[in-house]
Amino acid sequence: MLERTQAAATAEPDFAFTLAEFASSLTLDALPPDVIAAAKTNIFDTLACAVAGTSAPVVAETLELVREWGGAGQATVVGFGDRVPAHHAAWINGTIAHARDYDDTHDEAVLHAGVSVVPAALAAAELSGTATGADVLAGVVAGLETVCRLGVATSIGIIESGYMYTSLFGHFGATVAAARVLRLDRAQTINAIGIGYSQVAGNHQVTRDAALTKRMQPGFAAKAALVSAQLARKGVRGVQHSFDGLDGFLRVYLRGLFDSGRLRDDLGTRFEFLNLSYKPYPCCRFDHTAIDAALAAKAAGVEAAAIRRVEVGVNRQAYQAVCTPVEIRKAPRTIVEAQFSIPFTVAAALVDGELKLSHLTDEGLQRADILALAARVDGVVDDEIERDWSRNISPARVRIELTDGRMIEERVDRPRGGADNPMGVADFDRKMNDCLTFAAIPLHADATARLREAVEHLGDAPDIASLLAPVCR
Repeated sequence: MLERTQAAATAEPDFAFTLAEFASSLTLDALPPDVIAAAKTNIFDTLACAVAGTSAPVVAETLELVREWGGAGQATVVGFGDRVPAHHAAWINGTIAHARDYDDTHDEAVLHAGVSVVPAALAAAELSGTATGADVLAGVVAGLETVCRLGVATSIGIIESGYMYTSLFGHFGATVAAARVLRLDRAQTINAIGIGYSQVAGNHQVTRDAALTKRMQPGFAAKAALVSAQLARKGVRGVQHSFDGLDGFLRVYLRGLFDSGRLRDDLGTRFEFLNLSYKPYPCCRFDHTAIDAALAAKAAGVEAAAIRRVEVGVNRQAYQAVCTPVEIRKAPRTIVEAQFSIPFTVAAALVDGELKLSHLTDEGLQRADILALAARVDGVVDDEIERDWSRNISPARVRIELTDGRMIEERVDRPRGGADNPMGVADFDRKMNDCLTFAAIPLHADATARLREAVEHLGDAPDIASLLAPVCR
């Protein structure tokens, strides 16, 4: 694979050159309506998630630190309304958008895209002072496409690599988005990508240790993007061969395990980010097929009090991420542990017939009825699912043994919210309303309607003031 990567570098331009050409020349009038609509959906959902994240642990501490640092009032912190340096606004907004684990996913790539891209684009727009809503939409399209193409082109999983692809690829996606919003030219964008490559990071250990930095990693990517784009605008030269160089990203981070065609082919005419999914439940996407199956059993009449045991079969990647360590997943001590727990989230769905933000709180984690059932939920590696779905968001085979001896089985291959089973406008509005109940500072009663209106007309807006107003005090 290493030989293939080096050979590719001599046969065609580095992907950074291709990406910079795509992003710097992208205009809204060249984009199909479905692509523009998809970018708007992502902006709406990301800002909704950010509203809920304002009250999440680690946000207050981060904002306090930024306030202590002070600096130029260049961009807005969502929810709170503080004006801070643009890279700090991108950092905090990326953190709060990801804090509740309610944000978008690419189910094949196993990553979140909007939480690094949208905060970077918004901060760049305010920093610019002249960027329009159309610039922001073009930047978001370029950034989301970058993240998603890197994701589907990668054939090594997060467990094997040890990286969290949300932030790892988010550094590039956010940088491309910020560069486009700031209207950097091709050469400047190449430099911005190269400067960004010097900062790329994001590990999977954060989920194993339930670290609060898990929710900060997309914010770090957005922050790095604003630094990279501004340095490039000042004329700083970055790495030129960021992807295909001998020590480029594709070899150093991905070990050469990628599909060049999926990364490069039809860039600008085929848009991978159209395959993004949106979450109906505020937890790790690996949990979602199991929750869907549990809710199907609940709808069929299964009562939690009649359950003796539940077995959830998933692929090995999902088993390691959300079923182990077993004792922690069955009795999570922190919100992050619960977000990454099939036993807890499946039990909550079977008990209440839903899973909302209120389940993933300190109070929700103490519920005796949910914990009692979670203790009887066992995750296992399903050999058939592992064989057919090893790299993807796992299907779930849920087997429920009832106290009367009956066995109920439900299998869900693709979770709700994906392109083949999408959420509707009413679903997104309900989600936004759920998020509003967790806002650290009360927002307008009609914030959902106002945000939807602002997003819908973003392409014609002279700036993003109308977009930020509904989600700030």
